Amino acid sequence: MYKANTVLIAAGLLSMFAPAALAQVRTATDNVIHVEIGGLHSDKGQMRCALFSSAADFPKQVDKAVMQKTVAIANRHAVCEFPGTPPGTYAVSVFHDENSNGKLDTNFIRIPREGVGASNDAKGHFGPPKFDAAAFRYPGGRLDLKITITYL
Repeated sequence: MYKANTVLIAAGLLSMFAPAALAQVRTATDNVIHVEIGGLHSDKGQMRCALFSSAADFPKQVDKAVMQKTVAIANRHAVCEFPGTPPGTYAVSVFHDENSNGKLDTNFIRIPREGVGASNDAKGHFGPPKFDAAAFRYPGGRLDLKITITYL
């Protein structure tokens, strides 16, 4: 009788806590930063997106970003997602790679010839935006961001 009660109590406790444990596992795998990008003046080319976790390389050193994505443009709109992102502080930079050459084209004084954008719609003054202006706190789960492209 004692063993049977112990098994029933253990099963009851397990059933009470198992859903919470499963929810935590599900949340960890569902972490995603979802970025909607608008304001594009054409569907030509592709959208290049980068997720940064530090000011050291933002936004110029895309090869040092936490994640990078290249996505198609449709109806002057694009979506970049960064799945599996752990909680932390991040900033996103994007640019409209109109000629699909994989780099941000600039003029002779390094002003972008292609559309650019950053999280918080941060703008730079005499250069790209600063990480602090574009940074956001990501607690985990799903986070939806919107970025509007600017053509200079």
